Amino acid sequence: MLEMTEKVIDERRQGEAYAPSVIDAVGAGRHFYIESYGCAMNFADSEIVASILAEEGFGATRNWEEADLILLNTCSIREKAEQTVRKRLTEFRKLKRRRPSLLVGVLGCMAERLKSRFLEEEKLVDLVVGPDAYRSLPQLINEADGGQKGINVLLSREETYADIAPVRLNSNGITAFVSIMRGCNNMCSFCVVPFTRGRERSRDHASILSECRSLFEGGYREVTLLGQNVDSYYFAADGQEPVTFARLLEEVALISPNLRVRFSTSHPKDITDEVIHTMAKYENICKYIHLPLQSGSTRVLQLMNRTYTREWYQAKVDRIRAIIPDCALSSDVIAGFCTETEEDHQATLSMMEYVGYEMSYMFFYSERPGTLAQRRYTDDVPEEVKKRRLAEIVSLQNRLSRESNDRDLGIVTKVLIEATSKRSESDWMGRNSQNKVIVFPKNGQQLKPGDYVHVKVHTCTQATLLGTIV
Repeated sequence: MLEMTEKVIDERRQGEAYAPSVIDAVGAGRHFYIESYGCAMNFADSEIVASILAEEGFGATRNWEEADLILLNTCSIREKAEQTVRKRLTEFRKLKRRRPSLLVGVLGCMAERLKSRFLEEEKLVDLVVGPDAYRSLPQLINEADGGQKGINVLLSREETYADIAPVRLNSNGITAFVSIMRGCNNMCSFCVVPFTRGRERSRDHASILSECRSLFEGGYREVTLLGQNVDSYYFAADGQEPVTFARLLEEVALISPNLRVRFSTSHPKDITDEVIHTMAKYENICKYIHLPLQSGSTRVLQLMNRTYTREWYQAKVDRIRAIIPDCALSSDVIAGFCTETEEDHQATLSMMEYVGYEMSYMFFYSERPGTLAQRRYTDDVPEEVKKRRLAEIVSLQNRLSRESNDRDLGIVTKVLIEATSKRSESDWMGRNSQNKVIVFPKNGQQLKPGDYVHVKVHTCTQATLLGTIV
């Protein structure tokens, strides 16, 4: 899964309850602050960490200058994310010079690869903790308090944090991420995830359903089921019928018709007709699929080890459109992968035209240490060519997004109110089933976040629909 966004934000081990460590109240009276970078999985992981720290007596703060413990949940997908993390660590080091008792830690995907550099060479951090080692945080914090460097980057074949209830620190109270699996078995040549998050394992489906029910009972009205490749979710308990992703999706949808269900990310090779038909069957399963393309060239897809061809991907899109005509599609697109020619680039543009994505996450290729591509291929596309091709991809996507919004003019669509619009206190902001943001006047009506309304679209921008309640 490519880097989606960068935000400041503040899941449960199968069959093993979390218990506070022998270091009682290691965080008593202390505050922690978390910044999370990268994909939605990192945001969900930060909520797990927040839960573990809360059990140890830590309180949360949104002001890093008053924190006793600062944690950066890192991303290694793109070089830019690593550069941002380094810059932030340098800022925190200045604070630490004034407050020697402050602890600074790096979590997540950068932890294993850069542990020695962070701890020894640059002396930027006190803690380095990998994505499968968050349960060890209390012990590591205790060691760091005593002057030792705390480190645990071991990967696990079992850890799913299935028994830990995430703490939704910066939640809007309406939408929530629910992790359903961890790791990845797809060895895409450009991707570090299999090396930083380990092998794929699915979370106990009963714990997923329990978390989703709890969220709904607590006022949440939308859950997004998360995994590096949700379509390969498969949980088999002794003596019970195996649970596939299609069945899990259905069971979450059946919690209540007022609970919207989304999911991310789907691998084009694994999404099945059963999943697509399940989406079509239930109104509250959102008609939106993130289906990463990466490249429109079969030759480049083979180099990326994506295990599908251009024609196969196109047929999958056709199948989705046939079963769910109003389904919105989004994508990930990489410009300038190793050996990419102008013909390959044009194949990507033509595929984007064919699909008509509502939106895409678009990047130029950034070679990541340890990946198959770094070991096998030469990063031989000049940066200026990468940037030019990316600009063309972005320009095309901007047009496709605007055309998609233009087609919605005059329609009436069901919207889940999420919050007051950031631009105007007199407007609501919400999203429809197709994941489109819609802004509309409050008009004094007695509504609140979490309510569903029908909105008629009158106008639009490239990114937002504008309308009125009907």
